[in-house]
Amino acid sequence: MQITTRVFGEITIDDDKIIHFPSGIIGFPDLQDFALIHDQEKGTDTIHWLQSLQEPAFAMPVMDPLIVYPDYNPEVEDELLNNIGEILPDELLVMVTVTVPKDIKKMSVNLKGPIVINSVTRLATQMIVEGEGYQVKFPIYDILNKNKKKAGE
Repeated sequence: MQITTRVFGEITIDDDKIIHFPSGIIGFPDLQDFALIHDQEKGTDTIHWLQSLQEPAFAMPVMDPLIVYPDYNPEVEDELLNNIGEILPDELLVMVTVTVPKDIKKMSVNLKGPIVINSVTRLATQMIVEGEGYQVKFPIYDILNKNKKKAGE
């Protein structure tokens, strides 16, 4: 599939890379098909893009929450995962959305609304984590800088 995106220009997405959200994503129920794009030009392993295939102008930065919150392990009711098939732990990919405001020091991730992807079926869902344990705007700028410095040592 060939699409023209706002962030990456014209790209080709292989059919076996399409991730389907049967219920869409929060706030955008009609957007159901996405691809997880890695920005190879910027050479970052941390932030990826969840690119909509229905709306090429729509792409969300996402990342593995364990990079910035090593103990991230929200409890989720199994029924919330029913529509993406049976998942074994090593087939589970969890991502959180990243917000990058003009003041990059206020960059944050949404730990309350993780995206769960079944890597075998390529079905996914976004859910709301109940309780007060996780923030919608968890600040990550200082954590990423500290991680970068550690990697450079």
